[in-house]
Amino acid sequence: MNQGTYPLAASMINQINRLDQISNNLANNNTHGFKQDGLTETTFNHYLQRAQNEDFTPTKINIVTNNIPKIDAMYIDGEVGAIASTGNKLDFALEQPDTFFKLQDQNGDIVYTRDGAFKNSDGFLVDSNGNNILNTNNGPIEIDENVREQIGITQIAFTNLEKVGNNSFKLKDDNELLIFDNNDGLIIEGAIEKSNVNSVTAMVELIDAHRRFDQSQKAIKTIDEINGKVIDKIGSNTN
Repeated sequence: MNQGTYPLAASMINQINRLDQISNNLANNNTHGFKQDGLTETTFNHYLQRAQNEDFTPTKINIVTNNIPKIDAMYIDGEVGAIASTGNKLDFALEQPDTFFKLQDQNGDIVYTRDGAFKNSDGFLVDSNGNNILNTNNGPIEIDENVREQIGITQIAFTNLEKVGNNSFKLKDDNELLIFDNNDGLIIEGAIEKSNVNSVTAMVELIDAHRRFDQSQKAIKTIDEINGKVIDKIGSNTN
């Protein structure tokens, strides 16, 4: 294979990953408390340097291959979405960007969310999927005149979280979280946090990813056509 096709093919793969990520963000543009994902890109040389720093001697193939672009990581954008007033007493928004509600999922595990659009289910506070919202002691919350004061709030860095589905998170390290004794000054009653996806920016990124993919695809096709002409010319000269 022509060496020029390696970085072009890698770029196409990266753009496919970008398209998936941006499309998922756009699909959740109206999801309460949703946090969009982002991608970081680097080159194979970055991994070679990392290996050398870890006292491992990698084999360098050549300059072209070592500079192939690669997706380095996916990250969660923790920016707070717009806060919208609803007037609903069971809607709550979080004021700080790194704080979360606790809930118990269908598997019995404690997960975290910023979606505060809660409901009443048989006298208990639940999320839109029927999962119990938890108090400070990880117990279910009975709905009464003091429901707001019962809601448990935790503080967790986004780097210590990974997504469960689209709108909940689970901890990577159980020791790296802060549980508040009360939620004074941490939540807004009668409001919800909207998604932090900017649909205009996301659409621009989506178009850019499509264009980059098409450009790489056309470049590979051009290289293939040139190789074909060279082969035909060499073949004709040997006859």
